[in-house]
Amino acid sequence: MLLIARKALALAHKKTIRLTTREVHCLSSILVSPPLVSLDLPENWVPYSHPPSPVAFEGEQKTVVIDGKAIAEDIRAKIVSEVWKMKSDVGRVPGLAVVLVGEQRDSQTYVRNKIKACEETGIKSVLAELPEDCTEGEIISVLKKFNEDASIHGVLVQLPLPQHLDEAKILNMVRLEKDVDGFHPLNMGNLAMRGREPLFVSCTPKGCVELLIRAGVELAGKNAVVIGRSNIVGLPMSLLLQRYDATVSTVHAFSKDPEHITREADIVVAAAGVPNLVRGSWLKPGAVVIDVGTCPVEDSSCEQGYRLVGDVCYEEALGVASAITPVPGGVGPMTIAMLLCNTLDAAKRTSL
Repeated sequence: MLLIARKALALAHKKTIRLTTREVHCLSSILVSPPLVSLDLPENWVPYSHPPSPVAFEGEQKTVVIDGKAIAEDIRAKIVSEVWKMKSDVGRVPGLAVVLVGEQRDSQTYVRNKIKACEETGIKSVLAELPEDCTEGEIISVLKKFNEDASIHGVLVQLPLPQHLDEAKILNMVRLEKDVDGFHPLNMGNLAMRGREPLFVSCTPKGCVELLIRAGVELAGKNAVVIGRSNIVGLPMSLLLQRYDATVSTVHAFSKDPEHITREADIVVAAAGVPNLVRGSWLKPGAVVIDVGTCPVEDSSCEQGYRLVGDVCYEEALGVASAITPVPGGVGPMTIAMLLCNTLDAAKRTSL
């Protein structure tokens, strides 16, 4: 009976039930509330056309710059030590597989940085590149191969994917114990539920919290505002801060008076992907600011013809915030460091 139950559970896990909006309405025709997916409108942020002048505060706040690059290097040094210990003890190293679809320049850069980080820490890496017009079946075939490969402990699909592909269906194909990006619904669900421990937490939120803790920022009982609610950063960031007993508010493109809401926060995590969205006037004096945004802005004075800026107007935040992460050199290096940590943890679990 136990074997039959296990087979039934495995079969149910493999089946993906996908309902149209009409089918969902048929299932719940008694209620007037709409299907949740029908509420998922695009997050179209509209920056100020004429940004307000920064608010002048009595006595300028000394702002500490949180050096994410230095902290990430410290973490990576410890990972190198752990990887060599694993190689010495069991004769193998952690393995990470990356699936890259298309030739989007940003994605290629991110993947290149991840592969380089693996090489520098002794982690095996495998890259599968597929053309922009590939089918879901082709991607799933690659993922199945990586799922079954015992030398691969972590698998990630570089996002975003081309529009014709079903992102949810593809991400769900990554085996739970190899979901080092932390995007699997079960990992997300366990992150949301008290008393549950996800196998992996999404890398960017995990890195943000690590930065806050190492900077000596108290989280419990603090008012935190997360700007943005993407599945990659905003949503898991809010859930993770709640698990640390912060009082969390989410600001998004439909929020009324986002400046007022943000100005109440002790901790601000900006993850909207809009350059200089958060002005100095949005910040409470003494707030801690974690800037997740990485936006290229044209600048002819730079060698590449552009420079990277964050969601927060850095110059205005200095003197208002008590601490802030720079862009670049803040959250970005920590995201990669957390990916390496998750891959190492996945490899350790197979040794238990």
